[in-house]
Order: sequence, then C-alpha cells, then structure tokens
Amino acid sequence: MRTTAQRRVSRRRLGFSLMELLIVVAILMILGAVAIPRINDALRNAKEMAAVREIHNLNQAQVQYMSQYGRFATSLTELGPPTGGQAGPAGADFITGEMAKGLKNGYLFTVQGSQTGYTINANPQSFPTTGRRTFYSDQTGVLRQNFGAEPANATSAELGGAAEATPQKK
Repeated sequence: MRTTAQRRVSRRRLGFSLMELLIVVAILMILGAVAIPRINDALRNAKEMAAVREIHNLNQAQVQYMSQYGRFATSLTELGPPTGGQAGPAGADFITGEMAKGLKNGYLFTVQGSQTGYTINANPQSFPTTGRRTFYSDQTGVLRQNFGAEPANATSAELGGAAEATPQKK
C-alpha cells in the first residue's frame, strides 16, 4: 500500500493543475498587453527613421543626377535603374529598383523635379500603422516633418526642431 506522501508525489508528477495553468495564461496575457504596443511603437519608429535615410539617399541621387545630366530628375524612375541597356536620363541607376517604384518600408515616396529644383515627399502607406509622421525635402536638403496624415511641405517644422520634441496628438 502507498502512503499519503507517496500519493502526493505521484499526483504531482501527473502535470499542472487547472488553476496553475490559468495563472500562467493570465500572466502571459498581461505581459503581452504591455509588450505589444511597445513593439509596435518601436517598429513604427524604425520605419520612420528608414524613410528619413531614404530621403537623404534621394537628395544625394538628385545632386548626382543634376551633376551628370544638367537638370533634376522629375520622377523616381529617372533616378532608378535603366529598363534596358546603359544608364541614362531615363534611368540613371542612382537608386534601387524597389525605391524607384516609390514604396519602401511602409512609406510612399514621390519626387517632382524641374530645371531649378525638386521636392521629395514620404508619406506612410497606412497612417498611423506604418508611420505617424510625413516627411518633405527639396533641393536645399532640409528635411521637414509633419505629425499627422497631412503631407509635410516647405512650411512644415524642420526635423530636429522644437516641434519634434512635442508631437501633436489628434
């Protein structure tokens, strides 16, 4: 015959009780509720910083394009890889094919150019999921931002200015 102590030991070896499992599940749900918003914020911030890097790349590509062809590119496709053959004004090969399509890291990029200047806009593909800021730059190289879905423009706050420290919540 088994003693009471032996029964307790063999019962414990069978597994966890329902109450123990419920406590573990509750703890995991609480941790998830705290962690998931922070992870989403970190991903959104990473996409915004990637957009800022791409705008710097586009500014450099525009300077190279102007130096080589005597005018600014009027579209991303002119800065991108050629459709066939050698690089030229229709495809200068200064940016990747992915960037030339205008969508990268959750941001939509547009370039408009003329003989005297150009503008670059970067807007979240899905506001506020992929980004909570829009960005703008032009031939001056100054990067501007707008906290909100409205596209940034030449009068928007400069990136790194006082407006960056206090985003407006809507």
